[in-house]
Amino acid sequence: MEAVTDKYTVELPLILELGNMDPDSFIAYYLENKVELEQKLHYAGAIKFSGVLIDSLEVFQRVVGSISTKFLNYIDGTSPRTKLSGGVYTSTEYDKTMKITMHNENSYSARWPNKLFLSCLLPAETGGETLLADSREILKRMDKDIVEEIEKRGIIYIRNLHGGEGMGISWQQSFEITERKQLEEYCKAYSIQFEWRENNGVRLKQPSRGIIEHRESKEMVWFNQIDQFHPYQLGEELYDALLTICESPEDFPTYVTFGDGKIISEDIIRSILKTTEEVTIAPPWSRNELLVIDNELVSHGRNPYTGERKVLLSMSE
Repeated sequence: MEAVTDKYTVELPLILELGNMDPDSFIAYYLENKVELEQKLHYAGAIKFSGVLIDSLEVFQRVVGSISTKFLNYIDGTSPRTKLSGGVYTSTEYDKTMKITMHNENSYSARWPNKLFLSCLLPAETGGETLLADSREILKRMDKDIVEEIEKRGIIYIRNLHGGEGMGISWQQSFEITERKQLEEYCKAYSIQFEWRENNGVRLKQPSRGIIEHRESKEMVWFNQIDQFHPYQLGEELYDALLTICESPEDFPTYVTFGDGKIISEDIIRSILKTTEEVTIAPPWSRNELLVIDNELVSHGRNPYTGERKVLLSMSE
């Protein structure tokens, strides 16, 4: 088929207007122009294809399954989401009255997806935008002392996952397993420290670099979830409540320190949040759009919303 003329903005995300293209025509267009589209993705970090007729889970799964391969399950995840079919999940099922702060998917983990594919079947009444921020720009603007500390010390992510009753998701949900031995084998394979706790809970400690080199472009990018793992970002009221309930910060559902155990101060969290906010954008969702994100180049989040909202997600290597 003849390639569709590209009409796009230079801002994030790069937008390609395709009219009203049926799924089979879009698949053919994408595959025919795949090399060029990959180059544009590496340049922009995220591409939104507007005018792709995606109106169901089945169509979304067929489209992404045709234009990409090696899909990942949401193993070692921290957010509540529902697996719908194959490698398709709902977007994070997090309280719709709260903002989801910016993060690169599974950047705390030993394995993370290279690409994210999202499509909105039902936009929210108000809000609900998938927030985007260029990880290269975040690193460029970040306080140099913070960058130096991370490069020097690395970071440690701490998670306390319950065994079926407690705050947040269980280790069974996070790793999509049922037996302790399965979790222990996974942790040993990916250098995750684990400690079994009371009531079948487990504490995990995962080392991470926090700043990485992009796998292909070799650009340095801000790639971490420091602020998201620190309870300070939940707001002072919830943070104070956790300080009252828990004997130690390491007992929080999630926590983060520098790699040598040095505390990451609230001032650092405030600075990270402020810098990230400066480069975050909130493009609205419409039906019949496919958003492709390079997970290393662009972080994402979600605005609060009202009404119902249905966004589908797949992740690939």
